[in-house]
Amino acid sequence: MDTQLLVICGLTFVIHVIATLAYAVRIAGVRTRRIAVSFSLFGIIALVSRTANSFQGPFIAKRVEMDIAHHAGRGLLGDFRLFLLTATAASIAGAFLIPTFQRYFSRAVDHFHANRSIPRLLLHIFSRGGINYLRIGARLPSRHNVTQLASGAGVSRKVIGLNVIAMAIWTVGVFASLYAGYLKPELRVTCANLSSVINGFATVVLAVVIDPQVSVMTDDVIEGRVAENGFRRAITTLVGARVVGTLLAQVLLVPAALVIVRVAEII
Repeated sequence: MDTQLLVICGLTFVIHVIATLAYAVRIAGVRTRRIAVSFSLFGIIALVSRTANSFQGPFIAKRVEMDIAHHAGRGLLGDFRLFLLTATAASIAGAFLIPTFQRYFSRAVDHFHANRSIPRLLLHIFSRGGINYLRIGARLPSRHNVTQLASGAGVSRKVIGLNVIAMAIWTVGVFASLYAGYLKPELRVTCANLSSVINGFATVVLAVVIDPQVSVMTDDVIEGRVAENGFRRAITTLVGARVVGTLLAQVLLVPAALVIVRVAEII
C-alpha cells in the first residue's frame, strides 16, 4: 500500500468514525438534558470531518488523474473497494466507541454548561482530572444493547430500510463519481461534479425522513413519553443500518459509476 492510498484510507476512516459518533451525541443530549449544547459542541468535532472530506476528494482525483496520464492501468476498482471497506471498518469502530464517547461527551457538555468557555473546556480535558477521566470513563458496548433488540428495533422497518439506502448512496457518492471519471476520462470533470447530485438525494432522505423521526424520539425521551431503553434500541438499530449501508455501497459502486457516465454523456 503506497502512501497516497494510506492517506486516503485514513481520511475516509476519520470521516466515517465521526459520522457514526454523531449518534452518541443524541444519547449524551438525553442524559444531560441539554440537546442544543450537545449539538453545538459536536459541531466543533464535525469540523474535523469536514476538513478531512475536503481533502479526500482531491487526493482520490489526483490518483485517478495520475493513472490516466501515465496509462498505468492499475485497475483502480480495487482501490475504490478498499475505500468502501475502510468506511465499513470505521462505522464498526465508531459503533464500538459510542459508549465511551457518549460518557466523555456528556461530561464535556456539563463542564461547558457550568463554565461556558471552550478554552476552559480544552484546559480541563488536558488537565490531570480530565486525563484520569479519559482512563476510567472508557467502556465497551454492553451485550444488552444488542440482545434487547429482540424486543423491538425502536424504529419502523421503513425508517431502517431508508436509512440503509441513504447511507449506501451517501457513502458511494463521491467514490462512484470519481470512478466514473476513470471509466470516461474525457468527461471526468462532469462526472466528478455529479457527486453533489447523488449525495443531495441521500441528504434529502436523511433530512426529510430519518432525522425528524429521531429528533421527535429524542424529545419524547426527555419529556418522559418514551423510555430511554427504547431510545437506545433505536440508536443501536440505526448504527447497524449504517454499517449495512456501507456494505451495500460495495454493490452499488460499479452500477452507480456507469449511471453517472451515462448521465454525463446525456447532459
